[in-house]
Amino acid sequence: MIDSKKLDRNFKYKVAAELGGTNITLCFACGTCTVSCPVREIDDKYNPRKIIRMIILGMRERVLKSKFIWLCSTCYICDERCPQNVQLSRIMTALKNIATREGYIHPFFRGQARLVNTFGRLYDVEDYDNEKREKLGLPCIKKKFEEVTKLTRNVLKKEGIY
Repeated sequence: MIDSKKLDRNFKYKVAAELGGTNITLCFACGTCTVSCPVREIDDKYNPRKIIRMIILGMRERVLKSKFIWLCSTCYICDERCPQNVQLSRIMTALKNIATREGYIHPFFRGQARLVNTFGRLYDVEDYDNEKREKLGLPCIKKKFEEVTKLTRNVLKKEGIY
């Protein structure tokens, strides 16, 4: 049940004003995005068309708190096939930006941010044998990237992740 008093009728315009969200109101719910989506193949609950409808209806909080906006793989298949040029991949990025600014960050991405801040990448490379790499003529793999840590530290503190 949707409570009309909780709808943000301007939400679609806020999304449209965000970088990448411009074409949100062009959608006429044909379903091409949903049928084309590789994430939908893995998770049948993922429905890009439904996400757009929720945006247009003004279900701001539900959309921004949703894990679904974080599942988009940005493969751009939906963008290529959309007859209205809605550019859903860009809209999903716009939604992630809005959600992040408003404090709705999926825990998975908080974990990724911590890893990038710690190692300068998404994984620890302690398992790599640099001596073996050198013998093979391959460059050493740095364990940490201090430059990235410096860049991310302030942002992560601001977002309450670090």
